[in-house]
Amino acid sequence: MTGSTPCSSMSNHTKERVTMTKVTLENFYSNLIAQHEEREMRQKKLEKVMEEEGLKDEEKRLRRSAHARKETEFLRLKRTRLGLEDFESLKVIGRGAFGEVRLVQKKDTGHVYALKILRKADMLEKEQVGHIRAERDILVEADSLWVVKMFYSFQDKLNLYLIMEFLPGGDMMTLLMKKDTLTKRDQFYIA
Repeated sequence: MTGSTPCSSMSNHTKERVTMTKVTLENFYSNLIAQHEEREMRQKKLEKVMEEEGLKDEEKRLRRSAHARKETEFLRLKRTRLGLEDFESLKVIGRGAFGEVRLVQKKDTGHVYALKILRKADMLEKEQVGHIRAERDILVEADSLWVVKMFYSFQDKLNLYLIMEFLPGGDMMTLLMKKDTLTKRDQFYIA
């Protein structure tokens, strides 16, 4: 043995790919566990509500059946692979350092979303992959009225796509660029 470790002979690109694969697998399995726990929690909540309401066995059976159908539909929707072709672009509503934001409509449901398109090459060139991944992870995990919701994400060879809640009125950066400084009232409201 020459004293060198297997990692020392790897290129930086290979090390980065190994790290990305490890993070992807860890995220996949932690999300799988979290989804299972959330499903169990919803089932327990249903049982508690039915107990509090003093429902008869037949009514409980019907509610459990309806709940199971909703859970199955939810899981089916989560497994559905989405692509750009599933959305109709309505207009560009913003531009940023890595791409643009479009107002889009989901073709099958008619729901309106904000589609953030991020160019992968620009993110890699400016070494922002970690920041973008953190943004995506936060948007997925956040459950707050004050944080925009992310519904879907997907990618192709050139871009990363984040399908998010559309909030009319624009974003904070645009507001700051328009106003330069915010009034005390605006500052209070935002805080």
